[in-house]
Amino acid sequence: MSDFDHTQIDDLIHSRIRLAVIAVLAGVDKAEFTFIRDRVKTTDGNLSTHLRKLEDRRYVAIEKRIDGRKPVTEVSLTESGREAFERYLAHLESMLGAAQSRGQT
Repeated sequence: MSDFDHTQIDDLIHSRIRLAVIAVLAGVDKAEFTFIRDRVKTTDGNLSTHLRKLEDRRYVAIEKRIDGRKPVTEVSLTESGREAFERYLAHLESMLGAAQSRGQT
């Protein structure tokens, strides 16, 4: 594998919105849907679509409940999601570090 092997980048995470969602979730135990939506600055429908893709890969766990009469959706990063995010970040750091070191020669 070369330093710039783009095939090692997780395409599911590499989407701008999904990357932002995972970055938000990496810093908390769990977050309400509306909190994520507001932090990522997207629509309910768009966030739902991206969360479904992340849930299908088992990167996030989604829990729905009723609080009084209000439906609440909480999302958390799973262990496999956290590991995938760490691999993603490590590969990007490797690529950027290689680019920086080559630019200094």
